[in-house]
Amino acid sequence: MAEPGVGQAYARLVRAQIRSQTQYRLSFGIDVASCALGTLVEAAVVLVVFRVSPTVGGFGLREVLVMSALAAFAFDLADLLVGNIERLSTYVRKGTLDTILIRPLRVLPQLLATDFALRRVGRVAQSSVLLVAVLVYADIDWTPARVLMLALTPLAGCALFAAVFLLGACVAFWFVESGEIANAFTYGGKEFARYPATIYPGVLRRVFGYGVGLALVGYQPALFLTGHADPLGGPNWLAWSSPAAAALAWAIALLVWRTGIRHYRSTGS
Repeated sequence: MAEPGVGQAYARLVRAQIRSQTQYRLSFGIDVASCALGTLVEAAVVLVVFRVSPTVGGFGLREVLVMSALAAFAFDLADLLVGNIERLSTYVRKGTLDTILIRPLRVLPQLLATDFALRRVGRVAQSSVLLVAVLVYADIDWTPARVLMLALTPLAGCALFAAVFLLGACVAFWFVESGEIANAFTYGGKEFARYPATIYPGVLRRVFGYGVGLALVGYQPALFLTGHADPLGGPNWLAWSSPAAAALAWAIALLVWRTGIRHYRSTGS
């Protein structure tokens, strides 16, 4: 039997997961609502910070809310699409990755579709509503360039976070108990991207902000959208570099993925 394409295999597995998870509608609805609540709590944290300080890192409430909303939407979309790849450490530890390797389908799409968490759609919906509300509140002077920036940034940010998810999961090929290491870059990366890069020490800005590319998810696009000059002296073109950063991150992630798959030797039992 010929091997289905990546998209076809992914779609079939995801459809099966959706049918399974929506069998019990009340339980599914509660899961979606609880996931959505997390986005509201994160937004409330930003408001609490500004209750005790008029500015954060030299930025006012409007600018920080735009940064936070852009980062949250990009992360939540990536989490919906590829977040379950973090279960790779469980498959490696238990040896159940072997059953996926022997199937006549490509491995990565299977892992992305296995246990696809449809409940996370609640977070995506909530973060999209929050993003719209924040943009209205920020009273941005819209130009064609800023409209294009708004269309480009969430997609590029999603791709960047997705690559970070994959890179974090690949640590399991060398360190089985790798959950905390991966979370430091995925969920920790989300928190990093939600606030101005100016609040972080220089080393963190260089490593995570521009080495990993997290400053390109919320900070730099928010500067462009709000017309705020970069206090760090960064050039304007940095706001447009997120697609290139995402492409580079995926190239690295896929290289590490292929290396990890070749390195994998099962549990030996």
